[in-house]
Amino acid sequence: MKTSIFKIAAIFLAVAAMSCDKNNDDDMLNNLSPAQVTELTSIAASGTWTVAYYFDTDKEETDHFSGYTFDFNTDGSLVATNGDIEINGTWSITDSDDDDDSSDDDSSDDDSDVDFNIAFSSPEDFADLTDDWDIVEFTSVRIELIDESDDDDGADKLVFEKN
Repeated sequence: MKTSIFKIAAIFLAVAAMSCDKNNDDDMLNNLSPAQVTELTSIAASGTWTVAYYFDTDKEETDHFSGYTFDFNTDGSLVATNGDIEINGTWSITDSDDDDDSSDDDSSDDDSDVDFNIAFSSPEDFADLTDDWDIVEFTSVRIELIDESDDDDGADKLVFEKN
């Protein structure tokens, strides 16, 4: 009887552990080293990119950027081009570590991370990309970004793929 109770308890604990929500911070590269920041900056500035996926809080809007290529220039300018149409913006990668909390608790804070910043003033679809994006992952051909809402309305997701 004791063995059955222990087995049931072990199964219950295993199921409970698997069903716990994963901390979203684990899905992001919160603390890039200076070398990784340099690498990502170099990757972004090499070649042109397309929006492979864009999800704005409650719906996919990838098609709003269909036909556009994005050029992340080393001078911080960002140019989206579609034929004769050219939309200008800016970009940067910054460390937003502005934590002035002197408490000794080990809780993670969202103020200590590297951000992929994009800014367009218009048109509206491009202005929606304006944000300080968290970096989920990057390779030489893909940059995946996320912006989680402070009010639990969901998350914006943006994925660039190299042409």
